[in-house]
Amino acid sequence: MRRFTGDGAFAAGFSLLFFAFLFGPLIIMVITAFNSSAFPRITPWECFTTDWFSVLIDNQRLMAGLVISIGIGIGVVALSVPIGLAGALALSEIGPRLRSALYAVLITPILIPGVVLGISTLVFWGGLARMLGVGYGSGFYNGIFLTLLGQATFISAYAMLIFMARLQRFDATLTEAALDLGATPGQAFRRIMLPFLKPAIGSAAFLTLLASFENYNTTVFTILSDNTFTTALASKVRHGTDPSLSALAVIIIGLTLIGAMVHEAYIRRQELLRTGRPRISRLYANPVTRALTHPAGVATVLVLLAAGLVWQGSRHDSAACIADIAAEKRALQEKLLEQQRQSAPPPAPATSGGAASGNPSPFGGAFGGDALRPGATPTR
Repeated sequence: MRRFTGDGAFAAGFSLLFFAFLFGPLIIMVITAFNSSAFPRITPWECFTTDWFSVLIDNQRLMAGLVISIGIGIGVVALSVPIGLAGALALSEIGPRLRSALYAVLITPILIPGVVLGISTLVFWGGLARMLGVGYGSGFYNGIFLTLLGQATFISAYAMLIFMARLQRFDATLTEAALDLGATPGQAFRRIMLPFLKPAIGSAAFLTLLASFENYNTTVFTILSDNTFTTALASKVRHGTDPSLSALAVIIIGLTLIGAMVHEAYIRRQELLRTGRPRISRLYANPVTRALTHPAGVATVLVLLAAGLVWQGSRHDSAACIADIAAEKRALQEKLLEQQRQSAPPPAPATSGGAASGNPSPFGGAFGGDALRPGATPTR
């Protein structure tokens, strides 16, 4: 890489452009969340405000969609992780020929477009309901139920891939040894396989939750009259944007940073415990610093810091600044209108029949007064 970019100004400029391309839109969106302008923008800067967070929270449609998305996400995790685990275990136990065929079948839902999955979910469950004679008030026509099933059809394959990657490093002789020593298959699964799969279960649950939360292509067909957070957000963007969407981005970025920092603290702690370095580390010799470097301690500090920022932001009042900006806009508008009136040419004298008849209207009063009364004489 150094051979192509060099070590001088070109490499620095390329790196700067690369990071600006990655993080520039996020930085701009974060800044616009605190500008009082009704349109997301940085310049001209008007007033520092935190009111757009209140606007976001007061949006009942988005908040109702958020609750529905969380409920659907939990249901998809509860459904997709066991299905994915079962598929991965089945693929690890069968022969190579059948494994290839079964793998192609199980992985196919990922390759099918989301719109096709959404429509096919509606058609299948609607046909099943008609075959069973179930009415429209049943769960077969419930948007949340259909969305949960429609998303689980392809998100389960994501979970299966994670479990397959983990199972490739599993030593099958451990299970065989447990069975030889008298353990039942259930005991061998609970005490050997499940502890080994614990990191994969956490990763699969997190991935399936995110995949469900941000899914749009399938959900927009299966949710019917309800709304998830994603579909409500797309509908709001379609009708116009405002900085409340930037406030939403700030919240998502903040939660992501907190989760990433806690995860990094967990990884570093596990690495230290694995190498035995905490015994000789001064950081772990002090109980206060040891508690602060614990993932729970890091999460507590970050949550308290975020709560402090939210509390401080809620006390900020930008009403006076916004009123001054509005007054300046009105004064500027009146000034421009006055300039427009002064520069406008004088009105031309009327030459139509209206002037001749004494009516200032260009239509000569043909549509006013008693002109339309039956028997009235038309005005020339």
